[in-house]
Amino acid sequence: MTKQTEEPKQDELSREATLEAVLFAAGNPLPLSGIAAIMDCEESEVVELARNLQAKLTSEGSGLTVQKVAGGYQLVTRPEAYATVERLSQVTDRHLSAPTMETLSIIAFKQPITKPEIEQLRGVRVERALAKLLELGLICELGRKQVIGRPILYGTTATFLRCFGLDSLDDLPQLPAEDPAVRLELEAAAAEKGSPAENAKP
Repeated sequence: MTKQTEEPKQDELSREATLEAVLFAAGNPLPLSGIAAIMDCEESEVVELARNLQAKLTSEGSGLTVQKVAGGYQLVTRPEAYATVERLSQVTDRHLSAPTMETLSIIAFKQPITKPEIEQLRGVRVERALAKLLELGLICELGRKQVIGRPILYGTTATFLRCFGLDSLDDLPQLPAEDPAVRLELEAAAAEKGSPAENAKP
């Protein structure tokens, strides 16, 4: 009698567990269409699987959760674990300075916007802040404004959305009329997600 060796079948893994593995391996947010193609299913099924996986992780008391961000899904650490996870970093000076955060806030709410327009709102020069934000991939050049001098237009990136836990720019807090920068709103979001500079690191 020949002894047969049974190999585990891939379909024995639940669809939620497969999605969890895909998101873990990807690291960065995956678009809905991309996940559907990888898992060979409809986008509506991915939405349902993501919802089920999020509920499963919550019920199990996992330190991870599924977050809809930047138009896709990502496996992230729960906000409650941030204080501990932050200790992984051996570099302490990765937080954005207040002036740089203020510049980022103006760009987020007023984009597309030029450097002279930012400086007019802030009342100071912003070369260093723009350079830092470009280096971290939080902003990018969107072209040039069709005025004299054709200044560069700046806007935020998908990395910005990911760092602040936003699905789209529509999720930004409403801009108070008396405060064009609204630095505090973004700082609060950053505190929940971790440092923008830290999250922007590859």
